[in-house]
Amino acid sequence: MTTSSLLLLVADGRFPAGAHAHSGGLEAAVAAGRVTDLATLEAFLAGRLATAGLVGAAFAAAAHRAVTSGSAVRGSTLALLDAELDARTAAPALRTVSRRQGRALLRAGRAIWPEASFDDLPATPGGAHQPLVLGLLCAAAGLSRAETATVAVHGTVTGAASAAVRLLGLDPYRVQALLVGLAGRCDGIAAAAARAADDPPERPAAAAAPLADIHAEAHATWEVRLFAS
Repeated sequence: MTTSSLLLLVADGRFPAGAHAHSGGLEAAVAAGRVTDLATLEAFLAGRLATAGLVGAAFAAAAHRAVTSGSAVRGSTLALLDAELDARTAAPALRTVSRRQGRALLRAGRAIWPEASFDDLPATPGGAHQPLVLGLLCAAAGLSRAETATVAVHGTVTGAASAAVRLLGLDPYRVQALLVGLAGRCDGIAAAAARAADDPPERPAAAAAPLADIHAEAHATWEVRLFAS
């Protein structure tokens, strides 16, 4: 199988990692009346790209670099990256979601690439953060650091966009056109994230979205919800 085919498979929303169960914070934003139509959805996705998208992609690319650079200390580097990402995730609910998604992605990775270096991931309570697992999974698939960042950024917007169709009843064709319009911005964020992976583990991107943190904490208390996050 070619690298291009593997890139498409890993980035596909049907990859068995449970991403379909998450809205990327959109469900809470819809309930708060902050996302109501295509225009507000576009603003929401642009905000996610500049914050969660950049940070997640930078850490995925950094994890990819850690396991492909031949370093003898890659395990300690991954542990440091996990701690740094935890520090950048202010909302406890989002930390839990990231680790839960990491466990699901790791299960898929071990089943598909059992020879990969997943044992280098830190044995933290709840499992490693999703971007770190994604970095190792993409390395196992033979993807480059830049492709890894692209996969991470892609997932940041496509999951929320798909959730918008279900939550708001938006025209899926127009939502897809919106995603095409954001493609250039996605590429720019992915390129920035791939470059950030060259920084020391303490210095990858740190972009915050306080309102998203507040929404996540509120969403976690709901007794009835369509998405896990």
